[in-house]
Amino acid sequence: MRVSYLIALVLLFAVRSFINAQDIPKWDNPAGENWPPEFKIATTQSKLDDSIQNIIFYKATGSEPRPLIISFHTWSGDYKQDDPVAILALKNNWNYIHPDFRGAVSDPKSCGSKYVISDIGDAIDFAINTLNVKENDIHIIGVSGGGYTALVSYMKLKRPIKSFSVWVPLSDLESWYWESFGRKNKYADDLVRVSGGATMPDFKDLKKRSPLLMDMDKLPNPNAKLSIYTGIHDGYTGSVPITQSINFYNKLIKSQGAKKDQKVSKSEIISLVTKRCNPDFREDMEIGSRKVHLFKSFGNVSLTVFEGGHEMLTEVAIESIKNE
Repeated sequence: MRVSYLIALVLLFAVRSFINAQDIPKWDNPAGENWPPEFKIATTQSKLDDSIQNIIFYKATGSEPRPLIISFHTWSGDYKQDDPVAILALKNNWNYIHPDFRGAVSDPKSCGSKYVISDIGDAIDFAINTLNVKENDIHIIGVSGGGYTALVSYMKLKRPIKSFSVWVPLSDLESWYWESFGRKNKYADDLVRVSGGATMPDFKDLKKRSPLLMDMDKLPNPNAKLSIYTGIHDGYTGSVPITQSINFYNKLIKSQGAKKDQKVSKSEIISLVTKRCNPDFREDMEIGSRKVHLFKSFGNVSLTVFEGGHEMLTEVAIESIKNE
């Protein structure tokens, strides 16, 4: 009888572990155990509240200044989170930083707050002062919650950033609360905590943290290249519907003078979301051997809807840096 009880207990823990694993998308796994020895840890002190923030960094070798890659951890991760971008930075001998900016989203000082932006600025200042940085060649890369932070940085960060490579981001936190609530994932509870709510979020606070609702007429880097990528199946197999990317793209290019027919139309959005493909799009366009279902661009801003889910195609994310 005791043996049967133990077997049942083991099975229960196994099932719970499996369920919990399913709740964490691949690109929001906070594990951090595989950093090569070339990467070191440094700290900065916040100018806003004196807190100590950690950074993992790599200093490019050689006497000539090299590009700087700023790679953001995801919603549930922190600076220790494994990052495939780091390996590519090492391979290409690029300076690299992986800042903490208050770690996993869990309290009001995280999640796109003024503290987050200040911490990222401090990390960039550290890199410029300490590493071998080519100051007109600084690039931000983020996926999932890191993509959200990349959009917040595009809207708020007063540093000389050349390009933003943003993958499967969220842009409207009020909408994402309900999308997460409906999918019964943990992010809905996270949004309650960071906004200071009790059982429901403070939606006014979430709006202030949402890139979609920030002032698009006063961009700190108006000439920076912004490339937004979203997987067509995200929202079904992942946690962030593609409308989070599309709506931000549409509003941003409208603020830059785009005409109605240059945006993603409502009928196109409905078709993409319901069909999870685009029968009318050209067949020969690919990124990283993945089919592209929709590509739009206006000025320095582009949107790519590709065959995939909640993910980043890492080699594609660094393509523009390699080609310069």
